[in-house]
Amino acid sequence: MNGPWYRCFAPRPRAAVRLLCFPYGGGSASAYRDWPALLPGSVEVHAAQYPGHADRIGEPLHTGLHALADAAAADAAPLTGGPFALYGHSLGALVAYEVALRLQAAGRAPVRLVVSGMPPPHRVRPGSVHRADDAGLLAELRRLGGLPDEVLAHPDLLDLALRTARADYALGETYRQRHGPRLAVPVTVHRAVSDPELTAGEASAWAAVTDGPVRERTFPGGHFHLLDDPAPVLLDLVTDLAADGRQRRVSPPAAPVATVDRDRSAPSPNSGRPT
Repeated sequence: MNGPWYRCFAPRPRAAVRLLCFPYGGGSASAYRDWPALLPGSVEVHAAQYPGHADRIGEPLHTGLHALADAAAADAAPLTGGPFALYGHSLGALVAYEVALRLQAAGRAPVRLVVSGMPPPHRVRPGSVHRADDAGLLAELRRLGGLPDEVLAHPDLLDLALRTARADYALGETYRQRHGPRLAVPVTVHRAVSDPELTAGEASAWAAVTDGPVRERTFPGGHFHLLDDPAPVLLDLVTDLAADGRQRRVSPPAAPVATVDRDRSAPSPNSGRPT
């Protein structure tokens, strides 16, 4: 079930729901490699691999997020025959949102969209990090804690990391939301209390993208909290997916009601740009 776009590190044919995960800028499908071991057998993870990243290094990097989402949604079609949810962190949150729109338009809406570490589409901050020199780009990545030490220690790996990160910054910094139908699915928004990329107000603004219910959750840590301590994130994901499963089994479809369940943690500073 591994196509050009999605990597399934632990196939689970009897899983109740598939979770399609979209990496942050500069990241790859391997960011989610360890998640299956931490999730119950009822969830099967499929991680997106962007062109030009990791084992797709020979392919051209995308230059526009809408075209990238077109391709990601088309290749996701074989994975949407049963219940599925979408998760995206940082740049991946925008990709997951755009993929959700395309799948919904095709009559294959996800049971839930989970977005993390990124302002909503109508409040994405324009930026110029993708136009910075290598030193400036590296400083930005270090600010967010997005480069492991082994990459910093090897010039060839660092050059590759900067190449993909620059392209991905361009995707986020040049992205503009298109006018069109809203989502009609539940949305969960994840925010870390020390993440400079997403304020509490921006997290709440995700309610504008859907006619479904919206739930907000905060976690300890910074922008890459899902790498530093994935357990709280995965526990919340499982809680949402289990509730969605119960809803499908015992309740008829109901008219969507826009509600927000807010966790009133202290807001994080708004000093960064989406990655």
